Amino acid sequence: MNKNNEDENFLLNFLNMVTDKAKKRGADSADAISMSSQSISVSQRLGKKEDLERSESSGFGLRVFIGKKQSIVSSTDHSNSEIDELIQRAIEMAKVAPDDPYAGISDKNTSSRDLNTLNLLDSFEPTVENLYESVSTAEEAALSIKGITNSEGSVASWGKASVALVNTNGFFGSYSGSTFSISAAVIAGNGAEMERDYDYSVARHQSKLENAKSIGINAAERAIKRLNPVKINSSELPVVFDWRVSSSLLGHFAGAINGQSIAKKTSFLNEKMNKQVFKKGIKIIDDPLIIDGLGSKPFDGDGTPTNKIELVTNGKLNNWILDLSSSRQLELKTTGHASRGTSSVPFPSPTNLYLEPGDASLEEIIGDLKKGIYITELIGMGVNGVTGDYSRGAAGFLIENGNLTYPISEITIAGNLHSMFADLTPANDLKFKNRTNSPSVLINKMTVAGN
Repeated sequence: MNKNNEDENFLLNFLNMVTDKAKKRGADSADAISMSSQSISVSQRLGKKEDLERSESSGFGLRVFIGKKQSIVSSTDHSNSEIDELIQRAIEMAKVAPDDPYAGISDKNTSSRDLNTLNLLDSFEPTVENLYESVSTAEEAALSIKGITNSEGSVASWGKASVALVNTNGFFGSYSGSTFSISAAVIAGNGAEMERDYDYSVARHQSKLENAKSIGINAAERAIKRLNPVKINSSELPVVFDWRVSSSLLGHFAGAINGQSIAKKTSFLNEKMNKQVFKKGIKIIDDPLIIDGLGSKPFDGDGTPTNKIELVTNGKLNNWILDLSSSRQLELKTTGHASRGTSSVPFPSPTNLYLEPGDASLEEIIGDLKKGIYITELIGMGVNGVTGDYSRGAAGFLIENGNLTYPISEITIAGNLHSMFADLTPANDLKFKNRTNSPSVLINKMTVAGN
């Protein structure tokens, strides 16, 4: 048995002991979660080492239920005296808490499956020197490109996190995962004619991290392409969202189908279940079981085993994103999307959310447009989740006669997410670089405010 397995077994036994004691002290039911993490992050700017950060954290949380009342307490102290005091405090708090008709652990033991096949943990732990070598390689590559005049720096990091969860209905489970990342941001031009851009890579395993030199070169080339932007007049135009920014649209969709928003009737998609929200052919999936996935996990914060679900099939909305509490409010079954910390109640949240790619390439989509806008950067957060109204600052490139021509900046794009979703066409360039991923997408008509 390796050290990681030994640590997880220790935590599961510890959490079992805590929940057992809570029941003996008067709780009708309880669950307990332990979360621990380690991380290292380094940065370099203009050849000089800057930040070096190391962090380690470990803590656990106990949630107890007395009838429909609940309370949550947390601590970083695993001593017996602290545990006894913590449990007593949780019991006393629960007795005076208001009733929550939707609170409670799962009604049955949803035993966790062993999913080592998710391959979330890399045993390799880089040294500080390894990380500094990566940032140096990335920044030097960027600064070697003609036209790059300054650097915002390069950052590399590594982290490992572990989660263990137990409840009094017999559930127990644990998993660990690692994360490696590298990024670079540089500036091209001089004086008032400067432009910046970036590139990055994030992966569960060091071997799947993109090459540091390529990260630097990509950041530099993107910054140079943005030099000498032109002004454009306000008009209604087709807008193509580059894959680096199109995932934000998927994030707005996830927020709109979040069970808490639906239960409170504060979502612009509140009445859209089983209705056409996107074009036919559009499919949106949340899959917590993707091998190496940045959001993958074998069970959620309620202890519900996770499964791949189609949120949208052929353009129709099939599912909300639900945890136990929101599913009870809506009289539905949980979709296994509970997230939580050691001191918070579970809340619904996606895992590996993605829009399936379309048939056409990005070049083909752009090539079909006589005039339009290709967006590579979004600024600000002018999105109303209740009405779907959308307005954000943006920068990118002008599309003329099927080609990218001049860089543009200081524009605002606006519309409503109802019509934007209904008009969305995905390209075939889906990349899994985040927890929420989308290919580039075309919206045929948006208001573009320029001069």
